[in-house]
Amino acid sequence: MPPLIEKPSYSLWQMTLYMLRLGTFGFGGPVALVGYMHRDLVEERKWISAADYKEGLALAQLAPGPLAAQLGIYLGYVHYRVWGATVAGLAFVLPSFLMVVALGWAYRHFGGIGWMQAVFYGVGAAVIGIIVMSAKKLTQKSVGRDKLLWAIYLLQVAVTVITESEVAWIFLAAGILVWLLRAPPAWLNKGGLNGIALSQLPFASALTTLDVPLLAQIAVFFAKAGAFVFGSGLAIVPFLYGGIVTEHHWLNDKQFVDAVAVAMITPGPVVITVGFIGYLIADLPGAVVAALATFLPCYFFTILPAPYFKQYGKLPGVIAFVDGITAAAIGAITGSVVVIAKRSIVDLPTALIALTSIVLLWRFKKLQEPFIIALAALAGLVLHPLLTR
Repeated sequence: MPPLIEKPSYSLWQMTLYMLRLGTFGFGGPVALVGYMHRDLVEERKWISAADYKEGLALAQLAPGPLAAQLGIYLGYVHYRVWGATVAGLAFVLPSFLMVVALGWAYRHFGGIGWMQAVFYGVGAAVIGIIVMSAKKLTQKSVGRDKLLWAIYLLQVAVTVITESEVAWIFLAAGILVWLLRAPPAWLNKGGLNGIALSQLPFASALTTLDVPLLAQIAVFFAKAGAFVFGSGLAIVPFLYGGIVTEHHWLNDKQFVDAVAVAMITPGPVVITVGFIGYLIADLPGAVVAALATFLPCYFFTILPAPYFKQYGKLPGVIAFVDGITAAAIGAITGSVVVIAKRSIVDLPTALIALTSIVLLWRFKKLQEPFIIALAALAGLVLHPLLTR
């Protein structure tokens, strides 16, 4: 029997408006976006419980696909089930998709976007400050003073910094470790088999048969990207480069670098750069096919296991399992700050921009991130041309 859904304190329309706003103004990539959701929906509005948020974050880390988009889909599912997940996911992704399509049109018609590199010079550094503060808040709220969770957290920070990637099996191992230590199943002691098996349900996607061979190729390639790449939005970049530049030769190196820059200076999920890439390959149909093929797998990987998380999420063993995964996930998020910083902080001015962002967010608690992004973009437009002469 499915669990009863407690009466939410918000309407689906309110959640939709929130996701639209987050998709429109949520700068900083997956690390910042998951932090915004915790701050806004758990701490301030109290629409989502801390337990439901942790379940969503754990599921998003276990499944392949973009982290922030999957968490947003799960939070929509919490009280409004499949319809809520669908609407929340669309509302979160749509604003940034429209932005990257517009930028793709401008890029094609006006011959490149040199100004974008200047904007990214400033914004990329400011983003470091934003995600430092997001990671700090998530660590305080979810890891706290728990020594076991701190050990898992620090291990995952180190692994992420050293390997510059998120190792999926560590999340699973962390969950199993905390489960066995804190809420071991009865069969370990009694020999009975009373445990609950939670398994990933396989995803089977079917896209409408397309007459245009190029669009079919785009659909297949981006579906693989959405279905088999684990980790945050940035984890998909090497996979995209290998297929788009090296294998299919759809874009050259400069165009691909510009596509990554688009992802970083636009709000919403970083993975939405697939819309920009799809537009450059095959105009608007290419953008739509690339985005749908990328996000449909993560949608199904979220809503199919979600009922099991909701039904069994209050059991001690599942709570311990989720605690372990959450500690590892936040460790990976914190480690990714260092990885991204190595690419974004390239000189003294960018270091000062990042430090200023941290100080402003620390000092002024109500300061909105888009304000910092706007200032950083202006700084980039002024400084970058001077430094590259």
